[in-house]
Amino acid sequence: MKIPLYISTLITITFLTLVNIASAEQNSSDGYLFSSDNYPVMDNYNNCWKTSSWTPDMAIVECDPGLVKAVAVEPPKAPMKPAVIVLSLESDTLFEFGKSTISAKGRQQLDNQVIDKMNEYPQIKMVTITGHTDLIGSEAYNQKLSQQRADAVNDYLVGQGIANSRTQTAGRGESDPVVSCTGITGKINSKNAKLIECLKPNRRVVIEITNRTTVQQ
Repeated sequence: MKIPLYISTLITITFLTLVNIASAEQNSSDGYLFSSDNYPVMDNYNNCWKTSSWTPDMAIVECDPGLVKAVAVEPPKAPMKPAVIVLSLESDTLFEFGKSTISAKGRQQLDNQVIDKMNEYPQIKMVTITGHTDLIGSEAYNQKLSQQRADAVNDYLVGQGIANSRTQTAGRGESDPVVSCTGITGKINSKNAKLIECLKPNRRVVIEITNRTTVQQ
């Protein structure tokens, strides 16, 4: 008996499909059948062949995009603000030479560099203000001047709304120099202009702002 052509063709297609499935079984992965070149095996309706172990959780975009769960992407975390901010201000800007009364220019500097910075940190734990001098004058004089300058800055900050209970001051005198200026000749006194200019970095007020916790910017 002669088999009609369309039946023969159908048998051939079915046979080849079964062969492909059998071959793909050896390359099955995560619920789907894959060809030797790692492509999902499709049936005659362009659907992916699934293994008997397939579950919706195994869905892949190529075969069942509607079942693939969208992966939530976490937004990048903002960098953390430092727990301690250190600001070093030149005393020559804050005060006249040898004085402890804050100048108008000094008050402006405190507003722009310190008050504005402190407003960024609502969880301030402590503000430490340390005065430093150069070596011109006696050690006792410099110690007293450095403390007076630290206290003057403290009083100004408290007057701007910083709680006095969250501030502390210290005077370090000439004990913590930044530069030594050993190459400058002449007497060590207030008339030696070159020495005064060289020692300028030593005359400073250092303000440390300590936060209760690190906060995100």
